[in-house]
Amino acid sequence: MRIHNTLTGHVEEFKPQREGQVAMYNCGPTVYKRQHIGNYRAFLMADLLRRALTYLGYEVTQIMNITDVGHLTEDDVADAQGEDKLQKEAARRNVDPWEIAREQERYFMEDLAVLRVPPAHGYPRATDHVAEMIEMIGQLIEKGHAYEVDGNVYFSIDSFPAYGRLSGNTMDKLNAGAGGRVEERTDKKSPHDFALWKRDEKHLMQWDSPWGKGYPGWHIECSAMAKKYLGETLDIHTGGPDNKFPHHECEIAQTESITGRPFVRYWVHCGWLEIGGGKMSKSKGELYTIPELTEMGYEGADIRLFLLRSHYRAPLPFDLELLDEAKTVRARLDNFVYHEMTERPDGTANPDLPKLLADTRRRFKEALEDDLNTSAALAALFELMHAVNKAQPGREDAERVVALVREFDEVFDVLSPPPQQDLDAEIQSLIEERDTARAERNFARADEIRDELAARGIELIDTDGGTRWKKS
Repeated sequence: MRIHNTLTGHVEEFKPQREGQVAMYNCGPTVYKRQHIGNYRAFLMADLLRRALTYLGYEVTQIMNITDVGHLTEDDVADAQGEDKLQKEAARRNVDPWEIAREQERYFMEDLAVLRVPPAHGYPRATDHVAEMIEMIGQLIEKGHAYEVDGNVYFSIDSFPAYGRLSGNTMDKLNAGAGGRVEERTDKKSPHDFALWKRDEKHLMQWDSPWGKGYPGWHIECSAMAKKYLGETLDIHTGGPDNKFPHHECEIAQTESITGRPFVRYWVHCGWLEIGGGKMSKSKGELYTIPELTEMGYEGADIRLFLLRSHYRAPLPFDLELLDEAKTVRARLDNFVYHEMTERPDGTANPDLPKLLADTRRRFKEALEDDLNTSAALAALFELMHAVNKAQPGREDAERVVALVREFDEVFDVLSPPPQQDLDAEIQSLIEERDTARAERNFARADEIRDELAARGIELIDTDGGTRWKKS
Protein backbone atom coordinates (compact mmCIF):
# COMPACT_ATOMS: atom_id res chain seq x y z
CA MET A 1 0.00 0.00 0.00
CA ARG A 2 1.12 3.57 -0.73
CA ILE A 3 0.02 6.51 1.39
CA HIS A 4 0.75 10.24 1.33
CA ASN A 5 3.03 11.20 4.20
CA THR A 6 2.59 14.85 5.18
CA LEU A 7 6.04 14.81 6.79
CA THR A 8 7.80 14.19 3.47
CA GLY A 9 5.15 15.57 1.12
CA HIS A 10 5.25 12.38 -0.95
CA VAL A 11 3.17 9.25 -1.52
CA GLU A 12 5.26 6.48 0.01
CA GLU A 13 5.21 2.70 0.31
CA PHE A 14 3.60 1.89 3.66
CA LYS A 15 5.78 -0.31 5.86
CA PRO A 16 4.69 -0.66 9.49
CA GLN A 17 7.19 -1.29 12.27
CA ARG A 18 5.85 -4.80 12.85
CA GLU A 19 4.86 -6.81 9.82
CA GLY A 20 1.11 -7.00 9.40
CA GLN A 21 0.38 -4.79 12.46
CA VAL A 22 -0.49 -1.10 12.47
CA ALA A 23 -0.50 1.29 15.44
CA MET A 24 -2.75 4.23 14.50
CA TYR A 25 -3.62 7.33 16.53
CA ASN A 26 -6.41 9.69 15.47
CA CYS A 27 -6.88 13.18 16.83
CA GLY A 28 -10.36 13.08 18.29
CA PRO A 29 -12.94 15.72 19.19
CA THR A 30 -12.75 18.59 21.62
CA VAL A 31 -15.98 17.95 23.49
CA TYR A 32 -17.36 21.43 24.09
CA LYS A 33 -19.94 21.65 21.27
CA ARG A 34 -21.63 19.27 18.88
CA GLN A 35 -19.28 18.28 16.08
CA HIS A 36 -20.29 19.41 12.59
CA ILE A 37 -19.98 17.62 9.27
CA GLY A 38 -16.69 19.39 8.56
CA ASN A 39 -15.17 17.74 11.64
CA TYR A 40 -16.45 14.35 10.54
CA ARG A 41 -14.42 14.37 7.35
CA ALA A 42 -11.28 13.68 9.40
CA PHE A 43 -13.02 11.02 11.49
CA LEU A 44 -14.43 9.28 8.38
CA MET A 45 -10.98 9.39 6.76
CA ALA A 46 -9.56 7.60 9.80
CA ASP A 47 -12.31 5.00 9.58
CA LEU A 48 -11.68 4.51 5.85
CA LEU A 49 -7.96 4.06 6.47
CA ARG A 50 -8.58 1.50 9.19
CA ARG A 51 -11.06 -0.44 7.05
CA ALA A 52 -8.83 -0.34 3.97
CA LEU A 53 -5.83 -1.60 5.94
CA THR A 54 -7.95 -4.37 7.44
CA TYR A 55 -9.26 -5.30 3.97
CA LEU A 56 -5.66 -5.50 2.75
CA GLY A 57 -4.75 -7.91 5.54
CA TYR A 58 -3.33 -5.71 8.30
CA GLU A 59 -4.25 -5.90 11.96
CA VAL A 60 -4.96 -2.33 13.11
CA THR A 61 -4.95 -0.96 16.65
CA GLN A 62 -6.80 2.37 16.61
CA ILE A 63 -6.75 4.93 19.43
CA MET A 64 -8.72 8.19 19.30
CA ASN A 65 -8.42 10.72 22.11
CA ILE A 66 -11.14 12.82 23.72
CA THR A 67 -9.96 16.37 24.48
CA ASP A 68 -11.90 17.55 27.51
CA VAL A 69 -9.53 20.23 28.84
CA GLY A 70 -6.76 22.52 27.64
CA HIS A 71 -7.85 23.33 24.06
CA LEU A 72 -7.89 27.13 23.84
CA THR A 73 -10.01 29.24 21.52
CA GLU A 74 -7.15 30.77 19.50
CA ASP A 75 -5.39 27.55 18.53
CA ASP A 76 -3.66 28.51 15.28
CA VAL A 77 -0.38 29.56 16.92
CA ALA A 78 2.11 27.36 18.76
CA ASP A 79 1.28 28.81 22.18
CA ALA A 80 -2.50 28.87 21.96
CA GLN A 81 -4.23 31.88 23.48
CA GLY A 82 -7.66 32.88 24.67
CA GLU A 83 -10.00 30.85 26.85
CA ASP A 84 -10.29 27.12 27.29
CA LYS A 85 -13.03 26.12 24.82
CA LEU A 86 -14.77 23.87 27.31
CA GLN A 87 -14.65 26.39 30.14
CA LYS A 88 -15.93 29.15 27.86
CA GLU A 89 -18.91 27.03 26.86
CA ALA A 90 -19.54 26.09 30.49
CA ALA A 91 -19.64 29.77 31.45
CA ARG A 92 -21.98 30.57 28.56
CA ARG A 93 -24.39 27.82 29.59
CA ASN A 94 -23.78 28.24 33.34
CA VAL A 95 -23.17 24.53 33.84
CA ASP A 96 -20.29 22.40 35.09
CA PRO A 97 -17.62 21.81 32.38
CA TRP A 98 -17.43 18.13 33.29
CA GLU A 99 -21.15 17.84 32.53
CA ILE A 100 -20.67 19.42 29.09
CA ALA A 101 -17.70 17.16 28.35
CA ARG A 102 -19.60 13.96 29.10
CA GLU A 103 -22.69 15.22 27.25
CA GLN A 104 -20.75 16.09 24.10
CA GLU A 105 -18.74 12.90 24.26
CA ARG A 106 -22.02 10.96 24.29
CA TYR A 107 -23.30 12.96 21.31
CA PHE A 108 -20.06 12.25 19.45
CA MET A 109 -20.46 8.51 19.97
CA GLU A 110 -24.10 8.71 18.83
CA ASP A 111 -23.03 10.53 15.65
CA LEU A 112 -20.32 7.93 14.95
CA ALA A 113 -22.95 5.20 15.22
CA VAL A 114 -25.21 7.03 12.75
CA LEU A 115 -22.25 7.29 10.36
CA ARG A 116 -21.49 3.58 10.82
CA VAL A 117 -18.06 4.19 12.29
CA PRO A 118 -17.09 1.19 14.45
CA PRO A 119 -15.60 2.01 17.85
CA ALA A 120 -11.87 2.60 18.11
CA HIS A 121 -9.94 0.27 20.40
CA GLY A 122 -9.72 3.07 22.93
CA TYR A 123 -11.02 6.60 23.56
CA PRO A 124 -8.70 7.94 26.28
CA ARG A 125 -9.80 11.20 27.88
CA ALA A 126 -7.27 13.93 28.52
CA THR A 127 -8.58 14.44 32.06
CA ASP A 128 -7.85 10.80 32.89
CA HIS A 129 -4.18 11.09 31.89
CA VAL A 130 -2.93 14.21 33.65
CA ALA A 131 -0.42 12.13 35.66
CA GLU A 132 1.20 10.90 32.43
CA MET A 133 1.35 14.47 31.12
CA ILE A 134 3.00 15.74 34.32
CA GLU A 135 5.58 12.96 34.02
CA MET A 136 6.42 13.95 30.44
CA ILE A 137 6.63 17.63 31.35
CA GLY A 138 9.06 16.78 34.14
CA GLN A 139 11.23 14.81 31.69
CA LEU A 140 11.27 17.76 29.27
CA ILE A 141 12.44 20.09 32.04
CA GLU A 142 15.16 17.62 33.07
CA LYS A 143 16.41 17.35 29.48
CA GLY A 144 16.52 21.12 29.03
CA HIS A 145 13.65 21.34 26.55
CA ALA A 146 11.21 23.07 28.90
CA TYR A 147 11.31 25.64 31.69
CA GLU A 148 9.01 26.80 34.47
CA VAL A 149 8.15 30.42 35.21
CA ASP A 150 5.82 31.22 38.11
CA GLY A 151 3.73 28.05 37.76
CA ASN A 152 3.65 28.04 33.95
CA VAL A 153 5.79 25.54 32.03
CA TYR A 154 6.83 26.24 28.43
CA PHE A 155 8.49 24.15 25.77
CA SER A 156 11.52 25.89 24.31
CA ILE A 157 11.19 25.67 20.53
CA ASP A 158 14.84 26.74 20.13
CA SER A 159 15.83 23.45 21.80
CA PHE A 160 14.36 21.42 18.93
CA PRO A 161 16.01 22.45 15.64
CA ALA A 162 13.74 20.22 13.55
CA TYR A 163 10.66 22.23 14.53
CA GLY A 164 8.59 23.06 11.45
CA ARG A 165 9.43 20.11 9.22
CA LEU A 166 5.81 18.85 9.22
CA SER A 167 3.98 22.12 8.52
CA GLY A 168 6.76 24.20 6.98
CA ASN A 169 6.51 26.72 9.84
CA THR A 170 10.20 26.65 10.70
CA MET A 171 11.73 29.03 13.23
CA ASP A 172 12.99 31.27 10.43
CA LYS A 173 9.46 31.58 9.02
CA LEU A 174 7.91 32.01 12.46
CA ASN A 175 10.32 34.82 13.25
CA ALA A 176 9.49 36.39 9.89
CA GLY A 177 5.79 36.33 10.75
CA ALA A 178 4.65 33.26 8.73
CA GLY A 179 3.38 31.46 11.81
CA GLY A 180 0.64 33.93 12.61
CA ARG A 181 0.31 36.40 15.48
CA VAL A 182 1.92 35.64 18.83
CA GLU A 183 1.26 36.98 22.28
CA GLU A 184 4.19 38.93 23.69
CA ARG A 185 4.62 37.47 27.18
CA THR A 186 7.50 38.61 29.32
CA ASP A 187 7.81 35.23 31.07
CA LYS A 188 8.76 33.32 27.89
CA LYS A 189 12.25 33.01 26.45
CA SER A 190 10.79 33.13 22.95
CA PRO A 191 7.34 34.37 21.87
CA HIS A 192 6.87 31.07 20.01
CA ASP A 193 7.46 28.80 23.02
CA PHE A 194 4.26 26.93 23.85
CA ALA A 195 2.65 26.04 27.15
CA LEU A 196 2.89 22.53 28.58
CA TRP A 197 1.28 23.49 31.89
CA LYS A 198 -0.78 26.59 32.62
CA ARG A 199 -1.49 28.31 35.90
CA ASP A 200 -4.91 29.94 36.03
CA GLU A 201 -6.68 30.39 39.37
CA LYS A 202 -9.97 31.04 37.55
CA HIS A 203 -9.94 27.76 35.63
CA LEU A 204 -12.57 25.35 36.97
CA MET A 205 -10.63 22.20 36.05
CA GLN A 206 -7.31 22.10 37.92
CA TRP A 207 -4.84 19.52 39.14
CA ASP A 208 -1.92 19.54 41.57
CA SER A 209 1.53 19.43 40.00
CA PRO A 210 5.18 20.06 40.97
CA TRP A 211 4.65 23.60 39.62
CA GLY A 212 1.47 24.29 41.55
CA LYS A 213 -2.20 23.94 40.64
CA GLY A 214 -3.05 24.24 36.97
CA TYR A 215 -4.06 22.36 33.84
CA PRO A 216 -2.20 20.85 30.86
CA GLY A 217 -1.70 22.40 27.45
CA TRP A 218 -3.48 20.83 24.48
CA HIS A 219 -0.38 19.52 22.73
CA ILE A 220 1.10 17.50 25.61
CA GLU A 221 -2.17 15.60 25.99
CA CYS A 222 -1.93 13.71 22.70
CA SER A 223 1.76 12.96 23.20
CA ALA A 224 1.06 11.39 26.58
CA MET A 225 -1.92 9.33 25.46
CA ALA A 226 -0.36 8.17 22.19
CA LYS A 227 2.79 7.05 24.00
CA LYS A 228 0.85 5.23 26.71
CA TYR A 229 -1.38 3.21 24.40
CA LEU A 230 0.72 2.77 21.25
CA GLY A 231 4.35 3.21 22.26
CA GLU A 232 7.11 5.69 21.50
CA THR A 233 6.76 5.45 17.71
CA LEU A 234 3.42 5.27 15.91
CA ASP A 235 2.88 3.86 12.45
CA ILE A 236 0.17 6.37 11.54
CA HIS A 237 -1.16 9.58 13.08
CA THR A 238 -4.16 11.24 11.40
CA GLY A 239 -6.02 14.51 11.72
CA GLY A 240 -7.64 17.40 9.95
CA PRO A 241 -5.69 20.01 7.98
CA ASP A 242 -5.88 22.45 10.89
CA ASN A 243 -4.08 19.98 13.15
CA LYS A 244 -0.81 20.12 11.20
CA PHE A 245 0.16 23.42 12.81
CA PRO A 246 0.53 23.96 15.60
CA HIS A 247 -0.85 20.83 17.25
CA HIS A 248 0.96 18.05 15.40
CA GLU A 249 4.11 20.10 15.02
CA CYS A 250 4.25 20.54 18.78
CA GLU A 251 3.48 16.87 19.40
CA ILE A 252 6.55 15.93 17.36
CA ALA A 253 8.83 18.38 19.18
CA GLN A 254 7.90 17.41 22.72
CA THR A 255 7.70 13.65 22.12
CA GLU A 256 10.94 13.29 20.17
CA SER A 257 12.73 15.53 22.68
CA ILE A 258 12.00 12.86 25.29
CA THR A 259 12.41 9.64 23.33
CA GLY A 260 15.09 10.60 20.81
CA ARG A 261 13.16 8.51 18.29
CA PRO A 262 10.79 9.36 15.41
CA PHE A 263 7.34 9.94 16.88
CA VAL A 264 5.28 9.04 13.79
CA ARG A 265 6.27 7.20 10.62
CA TYR A 266 3.33 8.36 8.46
CA TRP A 267 1.35 11.54 9.06
CA VAL A 268 -1.99 11.49 7.22
CA HIS A 269 -4.18 14.59 6.92
CA CYS A 270 -7.43 15.13 5.05
CA GLY A 271 -8.46 18.22 3.08
CA TRP A 272 -10.96 20.86 4.10
CA LEU A 273 -14.70 20.52 3.72
CA GLU A 274 -15.56 23.78 1.98
CA ILE A 275 -18.54 26.05 1.53
CA GLY A 276 -18.19 28.71 -1.14
CA GLY A 277 -14.48 28.04 -1.53
CA GLY A 278 -13.66 28.36 2.18
CA LYS A 279 -13.42 25.87 5.01
CA MET A 280 -16.53 25.02 7.01
CA SER A 281 -16.05 26.29 10.55
CA LYS A 282 -17.96 27.10 13.70
CA SER A 283 -16.64 30.65 13.67
CA LYS A 284 -18.26 31.31 10.29
CA GLY A 285 -21.51 29.64 11.26
CA GLU A 286 -21.51 27.63 8.05
CA LEU A 287 -22.12 24.14 9.33
CA TYR A 288 -24.57 21.29 9.74
CA THR A 289 -24.58 18.74 12.53
CA ILE A 290 -25.40 15.09 11.90
CA PRO A 291 -28.82 15.32 13.65
CA GLU A 292 -29.72 18.35 11.52
CA LEU A 293 -28.91 16.45 8.33
CA THR A 294 -30.82 13.32 9.38
CA GLU A 295 -33.82 15.49 10.25
CA MET A 296 -33.64 16.76 6.65
CA GLY A 297 -34.07 13.19 5.41
CA TYR A 298 -30.48 12.09 4.86
CA GLU A 299 -29.37 8.77 6.29
CA GLY A 300 -26.01 8.33 7.94
CA ALA A 301 -24.89 6.20 5.00
CA ASP A 302 -25.75 9.05 2.59
CA ILE A 303 -23.50 11.40 4.54
CA ARG A 304 -20.86 8.69 4.75
CA LEU A 305 -20.79 8.14 0.98
CA PHE A 306 -20.63 11.89 0.35
CA LEU A 307 -17.58 12.23 2.59
CA LEU A 308 -15.79 9.15 1.21
CA ARG A 309 -16.40 9.22 -2.53
CA SER A 310 -13.82 11.95 -3.24
CA HIS A 311 -10.11 11.66 -2.50
CA TYR A 312 -9.46 12.35 1.16
CA ARG A 313 -6.68 14.91 0.54
CA ALA A 314 -8.61 17.06 -1.93
CA PRO A 315 -10.78 19.98 -0.78
CA LEU A 316 -14.38 18.76 -0.74
CA PRO A 317 -17.09 21.31 -1.61
CA PHE A 318 -20.27 20.95 0.39
CA ASP A 319 -23.82 21.74 -0.57
CA LEU A 320 -27.07 19.88 -0.25
CA GLU A 321 -27.19 19.13 -3.99
CA LEU A 322 -23.97 17.12 -3.68
CA LEU A 323 -25.42 15.32 -0.68
CA ASP A 324 -28.53 14.58 -2.74
CA GLU A 325 -26.28 13.16 -5.44
CA ALA A 326 -24.64 10.82 -2.93
CA LYS A 327 -28.09 9.75 -1.74
CA THR A 328 -29.07 8.92 -5.34
CA VAL A 329 -25.86 6.95 -5.93
CA ARG A 330 -26.44 4.95 -2.78
CA ALA A 331 -30.05 4.22 -3.77
CA ARG A 332 -28.73 2.91 -7.09
CA LEU A 333 -26.40 0.56 -5.24
CA ASP A 334 -29.22 -0.64 -2.98
CA ASN A 335 -31.44 -1.23 -5.98
CA PHE A 336 -28.76 -3.32 -7.69
CA VAL A 337 -28.21 -5.58 -4.68
CA TYR A 338 -31.75 -5.91 -3.38
CA HIS A 339 -33.78 -5.85 -6.59
CA GLU A 340 -31.84 -6.24 -9.81
CA MET A 341 -29.79 -9.15 -8.43
CA THR A 342 -32.53 -10.85 -6.40
CA GLU A 343 -35.09 -13.38 -7.58
CA ARG A 344 -33.09 -13.96 -10.73
CA PRO A 345 -34.18 -16.95 -12.83
CA ASP A 346 -32.00 -20.03 -13.05
CA GLY A 347 -29.61 -19.81 -15.95
CA THR A 348 -26.43 -21.07 -17.49
CA ALA A 349 -23.27 -19.81 -15.81
CA ASN A 350 -21.60 -17.03 -17.77
CA PRO A 351 -18.05 -18.20 -18.61
CA ASP A 352 -16.83 -14.57 -18.66
CA LEU A 353 -18.07 -13.76 -15.16
CA PRO A 354 -15.13 -15.18 -13.12
CA LYS A 355 -12.65 -13.02 -15.03
CA LEU A 356 -14.90 -9.96 -14.67
CA LEU A 357 -15.12 -10.47 -10.92
CA ALA A 358 -11.39 -11.08 -10.57
CA ASP A 359 -10.52 -8.00 -12.63
CA THR A 360 -12.93 -5.86 -10.60
CA ARG A 361 -11.50 -7.10 -7.30
CA ARG A 362 -7.98 -6.37 -8.55
CA ARG A 363 -8.94 -2.83 -9.62
CA PHE A 364 -10.71 -2.19 -6.32
CA LYS A 365 -7.71 -3.37 -4.30
CA GLU A 366 -5.24 -1.41 -6.43
CA ALA A 367 -7.32 1.73 -5.96
CA LEU A 368 -7.23 1.38 -2.18
CA GLU A 369 -3.50 0.70 -2.30
CA ASP A 370 -3.02 3.88 -4.33
CA ASP A 371 -3.31 6.37 -1.45
CA LEU A 372 -6.96 5.45 -0.77
CA ASN A 373 -8.22 6.34 -4.24
CA THR A 374 -11.90 5.95 -3.41
CA SER A 375 -13.07 7.46 -6.71
CA ALA A 376 -11.29 4.71 -8.66
CA ALA A 377 -12.53 2.03 -6.25
CA LEU A 378 -16.14 3.13 -6.68
CA ALA A 379 -15.68 3.42 -10.46
CA ALA A 380 -14.63 -0.24 -10.55
CA LEU A 381 -17.75 -1.17 -8.59
CA PHE A 382 -20.19 0.75 -10.77
CA GLU A 383 -18.60 -0.49 -13.99
CA LEU A 384 -19.14 -4.01 -12.68
CA MET A 385 -22.80 -3.24 -12.02
CA HIS A 386 -23.24 -1.90 -15.56
CA ALA A 387 -21.58 -4.94 -17.13
CA VAL A 388 -23.60 -7.39 -15.03
CA ASN A 389 -26.93 -5.70 -15.76
CA LYS A 390 -26.12 -5.83 -19.45
CA ALA A 391 -25.36 -9.56 -19.23
CA GLN A 392 -28.59 -10.38 -17.32
CA PRO A 393 -27.07 -13.12 -15.10
CA GLY A 394 -28.80 -16.19 -13.74
CA ARG A 395 -29.42 -16.70 -10.05
CA GLU A 396 -26.08 -18.26 -9.11
CA ASP A 397 -24.05 -15.71 -11.06
CA ALA A 398 -26.06 -12.90 -9.46
CA GLU A 399 -25.29 -14.30 -6.01
CA ARG A 400 -21.56 -14.26 -6.82
CA VAL A 401 -21.80 -10.65 -7.92
CA VAL A 402 -23.65 -9.62 -4.76
CA ALA A 403 -21.04 -11.40 -2.63
CA LEU A 404 -18.31 -9.29 -4.24
CA VAL A 405 -20.29 -6.07 -3.76
CA ARG A 406 -20.72 -6.93 -0.09
CA GLU A 407 -17.00 -7.59 0.16
CA PHE A 408 -16.31 -4.10 -1.15
CA ASP A 409 -18.90 -2.68 1.23
CA GLU A 410 -16.78 -3.86 4.15
CA VAL A 411 -14.65 -0.82 3.27
CA PHE A 412 -17.35 1.73 2.36
CA ASP A 413 -20.29 0.44 4.46
CA VAL A 414 -23.02 2.31 2.60
CA LEU A 415 -25.46 -0.48 1.68
CA SER A 416 -28.81 -0.36 3.43
CA PRO A 417 -29.79 -3.32 5.61
CA PRO A 418 -31.75 -6.01 3.74
CA PRO A 419 -35.42 -5.02 3.28
CA GLN A 420 -37.68 -6.39 5.96
CA GLN A 421 -39.68 -9.34 4.76
CA ASP A 422 -42.93 -8.03 6.18
CA LEU A 423 -42.40 -4.78 4.29
CA ASP A 424 -41.71 -6.73 1.11
CA ALA A 425 -44.92 -8.71 1.60
CA GLU A 426 -46.97 -5.56 2.18
CA ILE A 427 -45.58 -3.88 -0.91
CA GLN A 428 -46.11 -7.01 -3.00
CA SER A 429 -49.71 -7.19 -1.81
CA LEU A 430 -50.32 -3.61 -2.93
CA ILE A 431 -48.67 -4.32 -6.28
CA GLU A 432 -50.96 -7.32 -6.80
CA GLU A 433 -53.98 -5.18 -5.89
CA ARG A 434 -52.82 -2.58 -8.40
CA ASP A 435 -52.38 -5.25 -11.10
CA THR A 436 -55.94 -6.42 -10.45
CA ALA A 437 -57.25 -2.85 -10.57
CA ARG A 438 -55.52 -2.28 -13.91
CA ALA A 439 -56.92 -5.52 -15.31
CA GLU A 440 -60.38 -4.37 -14.24
CA ARG A 441 -59.68 -0.94 -15.77
CA ASN A 442 -60.01 0.68 -12.35
CA PHE A 443 -57.25 3.13 -13.18
CA ALA A 444 -58.16 5.51 -10.38
CA ARG A 445 -57.37 2.84 -7.76
CA ALA A 446 -54.24 1.78 -9.63
CA ASP A 447 -52.96 5.36 -9.64
CA GLU A 448 -53.89 5.74 -5.98
CA ILE A 449 -51.73 2.73 -5.05
CA ARG A 450 -48.82 4.00 -7.13
CA ASP A 451 -49.03 7.41 -5.42
CA GLU A 452 -49.26 5.78 -1.98
CA LEU A 453 -46.12 3.73 -2.63
CA ALA A 454 -44.31 6.73 -4.12
CA ALA A 455 -45.01 8.69 -0.94
CA ARG A 456 -43.30 5.87 0.96
CA GLY A 457 -40.25 6.06 -1.29
CA ILE A 458 -41.19 3.06 -3.47
CA GLU A 459 -40.97 3.38 -7.26
CA LEU A 460 -42.92 0.93 -9.43
CA ILE A 461 -41.48 -0.30 -12.72
CA ASP A 462 -43.87 -1.91 -15.21
CA THR A 463 -42.13 -4.53 -17.37
CA ASP A 464 -43.23 -7.27 -19.75
CA GLY A 465 -42.45 -9.76 -16.98
CA GLY A 466 -44.62 -7.98 -14.42
CA THR A 467 -44.33 -5.08 -12.02
CA ARG A 468 -41.09 -4.59 -10.10
CA TRP A 469 -40.28 -2.07 -7.39
CA LYS A 470 -37.31 -0.26 -5.93
CA LYS A 471 -36.60 2.40 -3.38
CA SER A 472 -36.53 5.80 -5.06
